[in-house]
Amino acid sequence: MQRNMLAGAMGLAFSGLLAACTPTADQAELGSRDVPLIEVDGLQFRDLDKDGALTPYEDWRLTPQERAEDLVARMTLDEKAGQMVVGGLAGNAPPGEPATGYDLDAVTALVAETGVTHVISRLATGNTALAEANNAVQQVAENGRLGIPAVIMTDPRHGFTELAGASVEGGQFAQFPNGVGIAALDDPAFAETYGALVRGDLRATGFTMLLGPQIDLATEPRWPRNFDTFGEDADISARTAEAFVRGLQGGPDGVEADGVAAIIKHFAGYSASATGFDAHNYYGRHSRLNAEEWEQHIRPFQGALAASPAGVMPAYSILQELELDGAPMEQVGVGYNRYLLNDVLRGELGFEGVILSDWAITRDCSSECVEGHPEGEPPSFATVSTAWGVEDLSEAERFAKGVQAGLDIFGGVDDPSPLVEAVASGLLDEALVDAAVTRVLVQAFELGLFENPFVDPALAETEIGTPDEWAMGLQAQAESMVLLEMEGNAALAEGTRVLLFGVNEEAARAAGLEPVSNAAEADVAVVRTRSPSEMLHPQYIFGSMHQEGSLAFPSDHPALQFMNGLPADLPVIADVQLDRPAILVPFKDRASTLFASFGASDRAFLDVLTGQATPRGSLPFELPSSMAAVEAQRPGAAADSADPLYPLGFRHGGT
Repeated sequence: MQRNMLAGAMGLAFSGLLAACTPTADQAELGSRDVPLIEVDGLQFRDLDKDGALTPYEDWRLTPQERAEDLVARMTLDEKAGQMVVGGLAGNAPPGEPATGYDLDAVTALVAETGVTHVISRLATGNTALAEANNAVQQVAENGRLGIPAVIMTDPRHGFTELAGASVEGGQFAQFPNGVGIAALDDPAFAETYGALVRGDLRATGFTMLLGPQIDLATEPRWPRNFDTFGEDADISARTAEAFVRGLQGGPDGVEADGVAAIIKHFAGYSASATGFDAHNYYGRHSRLNAEEWEQHIRPFQGALAASPAGVMPAYSILQELELDGAPMEQVGVGYNRYLLNDVLRGELGFEGVILSDWAITRDCSSECVEGHPEGEPPSFATVSTAWGVEDLSEAERFAKGVQAGLDIFGGVDDPSPLVEAVASGLLDEALVDAAVTRVLVQAFELGLFENPFVDPALAETEIGTPDEWAMGLQAQAESMVLLEMEGNAALAEGTRVLLFGVNEEAARAAGLEPVSNAAEADVAVVRTRSPSEMLHPQYIFGSMHQEGSLAFPSDHPALQFMNGLPADLPVIADVQLDRPAILVPFKDRASTLFASFGASDRAFLDVLTGQATPRGSLPFELPSSMAAVEAQRPGAAADSADPLYPLGFRHGGT
């Protein structure tokens, strides 16, 4: 864990590189495979353009701004356009099968031939293979005309819950509670330490950009992505976000050379869904909030911006009802809203970094995008579009409108040619492209990638996911839990006979408990489950994966049926993982002890039950008392449901 916090192993040149340079007090650390090193004034530099001379952008003695401006002046329009999109790294296995690396032919076509050097990886494999795969991408990139290194980004990998489009399977990385669990702790020092651990793990495996943290304010209880926010309290979210960004980037004043670029998301109002549905989907594309509520939704971003994050990702949503400075919002997704990105984000809030769109906002929205796939036809990512409010524009027109609104990079785009078309046809001034590409390249220079983009796979294997790191994650899982109800205060003693539902028997035995098969033998029943949901939109790919619908447990829910079948005098200990703020009335009525968790393994939960760990979390969002109260509350207002079962910030015995 200490290695991660200090990031001491970041970016080391390692044996096997064809050219490497050991740093001195005056010499930058260099690492290359195919790019030669040249010597000037007794110092070494990477000859990225392979011309045998020191070009200004290759000179690490110059500032990132000076180097970026020099490089932009040498680039063709096609090469500039390549810097303004994020392509996907295809795996080396057929769809649905586990990949061990990337399809290097596809990588070469994307990176070396198209000039796309911002790429996203969803590869989930062992640390050594992951580091080697990312090194292979960098080797392809350094063979490009200008040798521009790849910025390899990822969705979060350390959280408990995996969700396509939001997070990636963690593999060997230590596992921590979801974002709301970090918020439940309300511990900025821990959040910064956690951010530093994430930084160390990602840099050691070759990642330099994280699409996170997600700091939408969790004001709409039905919204499917509440689980990975920093909750509903704007001030807690703000200070947690600031601390995490500091840890992730390596300092308080922006990204360091051994840091990971933070892309805070989603600015802003995404979580205020007008219907409770997610704006990945056509049917969830609207958010609803007023000017007073807007001030709450931007508060977490104000906190994060104090740590100078590298990037901001705008929301998908069209913002209804919002009027600022006496004018209603243009009814387009936030990524196309010039007022919000230019006047508010860059102007009022002073953001100077890169604005990166969320995925698929330039794609055409087909009938499947609008209506979903026909019955009997499985939904597909191939039909996903989030071009809300600009569906009638051409792709080139969407690119032009996005850049004019303030976007620097477009997520989920393998083909930058529509951006070239936008300039060539007069839709877009190339000066705006130059300004965007300069910001993008400044960031890559700040990350140290032009000096050494490679990592040591051996260190990735031995120094990530260490026992200390896993112990830290396990402790966070346990401590982030919230005690809601408790009768008595004694921990379960060794040998306690437990009737289990939703808890692994082997984990219970390892904790010193004795699982039994019927209630007559049990001293206590232990129940674990997750917040309820309904499958309302299976014809849409994201609708088929997201938790949607009612927050109330139906009467035939298996956990309720289990509890209702128990003898009335048998004590019940219950825990509900709150991916969304569920209505816990039936658990409050029956359980003698009740917990809320936010991504905790059975081991972490059992550590709490046996007194090995103490939960110290407070509710990061209020828990409503009924669906009628949920439906009556405003989606953009925090903690406003009538007569909540448990208020925001509640914990048993708390003040």
